[in-house]
Amino acid sequence: MMVCGNVFMTTAWYWHLRRGATDGKPLPLIVLMSWGIALLEYSIMVPANRLGASAGLSVAQLKVAQEVVTLLVFAPFAVFVLGERLRLDYLWAFLCLVGAVYFVNRQNF
Repeated sequence: MMVCGNVFMTTAWYWHLRRGATDGKPLPLIVLMSWGIALLEYSIMVPANRLGASAGLSVAQLKVAQEVVTLLVFAPFAVFVLGERLRLDYLWAFLCLVGAVYFVNRQNF
């Protein structure tokens, strides 16, 4: 559920930059369209977080998991949708998040 919700949120935040920030569409229209997409994300992520919490995950664990999912969704989105090149910085960011996953869960290991 987190992956699906994050795809919607990444799309809501960044899809309009595909052709640059000055593509001629009025900003209020872009905001309304993004809100519509984000509503789908909220409809998925709120239940996902409630399920995670009811399974015993802490808020910190849920947030760190969400950040890992965000990077895993964002990197391919940036490359395939926005046409950016994959950078080594994405790997370093991911490794930092692996550390965050360890620290937020270390009492469970």
